Amino acid sequence: MVVGLLVILVFVLFLPFSVPRIERNLELFLFFMGCAAAYISGVLQPQLWIEALYDPLHITIAVVVAGILFRWMRKPFEKAVLTGSQMIPFRLFLALVIMVLGLISSIITAIIAALVLVAIASVLQMDRRSEIRFVILACYAIGMGAVLTPIGEPLSTIATNKLDEDFYYLMNLLGTDIIAGVFVFGILALFLIRPRSRSTRISSGQAAESYGSILVRGIKVYIFVLALTLLGAGFEPLISLYLLDLHPLTLYWINMISSVLDNATLAAAEISPAMDEETIQAILLGLLISGGMLIPGNIPNIIAAGKLKIRSGEWARVGVPLGFLAMVVYFVILLMRQ
Repeated sequence: MVVGLLVILVFVLFLPFSVPRIERNLELFLFFMGCAAAYISGVLQPQLWIEALYDPLHITIAVVVAGILFRWMRKPFEKAVLTGSQMIPFRLFLALVIMVLGLISSIITAIIAALVLVAIASVLQMDRRSEIRFVILACYAIGMGAVLTPIGEPLSTIATNKLDEDFYYLMNLLGTDIIAGVFVFGILALFLIRPRSRSTRISSGQAAESYGSILVRGIKVYIFVLALTLLGAGFEPLISLYLLDLHPLTLYWINMISSVLDNATLAAAEISPAMDEETIQAILLGLLISGGMLIPGNIPNIIAAGKLKIRSGEWARVGVPLGFLAMVVYFVILLMRQ
């Protein structure tokens, strides 16, 4: 079993970067890998299928509804973005967008924040390199900020429920670290994104997205979340055997696997009410930061990359070193607290 699961993990980590057809059909690839992992672990049971088919429903509905709303509100939204980008220095405007999306993602959900991000990037028509950096920085901020309330993303819901805590528990536990991180990712936009050339013409945005395209994106998100549920369930025996008794700071680094596996499922497997707050803090920070490294690591990543046609390799060239640097910084902070 262990060998089979390790082989699947290697496939998930490397094939999307080396096989273009897999990269273009990432959701289906992850679905088949999830089925294989669950089968090898012996958990491919009717109950798992029920859970896997049900879990993506609310996320899919949110994606489709938000897509329709953005279609209807496209022109006034684009006008507001264009006005803001002209009134404020361009890189400062992008930094503010990243910070605001990160902070409000815990209220409007990470999915809707990602759709807003895509709409803004489409209107601003940056050069390719700057657009990719802007989107990745914003997805890091969104993925981290959404954890502050139980409604922001699945990880925060699962963690709050497992620990049987109130609505403000994660905000009290992680608020300072998360808000500081959101602001730092915003500030990085001032240094990593090129200033807009005076000759650059600001676009009025893309043509209105068809209802068919909105539905297709919803279906892709549904398959993606379903696949991650199967992958997480398949790898849970491996996690239980080898990870749960490790030191929290060791888990912090091992949780870099959430760059390819659903961090909500890893949280469900790792977090226990018997843990102290320092341990929970280390586990959650490791999951949240590494979730931005690769496209499969978080829902905002898959939405933004799919809509803006960012390839796995393009994301990894920026996301991996940025995430690793953030992991090192937070690791030093955690060490200093012990």
